[in-house]
Amino acid sequence: MLPWKPPWKHIARALSVLLLTAAATLVPGAAAQADDAPSRGWNDYTCKPSAAHPRPVVLVHGTFGNSVDNWLGLAPYLVNRGYCVFSLDYGQLPGVPFFNGLGPIDASAAQLDAYVDKVLAATGAAEADLVGHSQGGMMPRYYLKFLGGADKVNALVGIAPDNHGTTLSGLTQLLPYFPGAQDLLTSATPGLADQIAGSAFMTKLNAGGDTVPGVRYTVIATKYDEVVTPYQSGWLSGPNVSNVLLQDRCALDLSEHVAIGTVDRIVFHEVNNALDPAHATPTTCASVFS
Repeated sequence: MLPWKPPWKHIARALSVLLLTAAATLVPGAAAQADDAPSRGWNDYTCKPSAAHPRPVVLVHGTFGNSVDNWLGLAPYLVNRGYCVFSLDYGQLPGVPFFNGLGPIDASAAQLDAYVDKVLAATGAAEADLVGHSQGGMMPRYYLKFLGGADKVNALVGIAPDNHGTTLSGLTQLLPYFPGAQDLLTSATPGLADQIAGSAFMTKLNAGGDTVPGVRYTVIATKYDEVVTPYQSGWLSGPNVSNVLLQDRCALDLSEHVAIGTVDRIVFHEVNNALDPAHATPTTCASVFS
């Protein structure tokens, strides 16, 4: 039997998340309460896009997330920089409150379709920009590809998206060894089953190419992702695609799957660059203070 070794790498990453959370809390405007969101312009349907930021930004939460908790850091960050920011809930299951993104992903994409129409009607804008975390960075691609979203969207920014599915660190590869497990997963939480690498949903989504014409795509990934595995499965191929590894911007950043989309201000800076490339500034470790 091999001697036990302390999981130092996992401990270091956990500490990194705590430190980033503290930084996000201490920097003004990095955190907001749900009741505070409308007064700050987040989900404020009276907000009109400016000449500097002519498109509303729609934030798309990840699996088990919701329209508030996933965006307590990024939404105020963008509002404070002059964007009209909105967020939706999708993929709800009957009898499961608070935790969303569990329903069939094609149905979730239809919810996004209706929500974008609502935002465009309220703001008077012709197009929106989408920013999504995890499933929220991948699911909009179905909307763009199959539901006519390409005519209404300028850019999609995916933060740790599972664009080609995930093995969940190999755990999903064990499903065939447990009779009935795959069927149970599909019936109980189809949104999870759809995200397994090689699923029928993933095969359909990526058949014929990753992208559609007329949309700019940005993927921001972390090599410490323990949910989207391997992390390279998030990369996209095609024109107008920018794949960004967080550690290429800041080698000291140990953010994993949750932190990269919720509290990491280095990532927030990169998102802002993707939304406004004409005024982009270098993203570095110092971006946590910007």
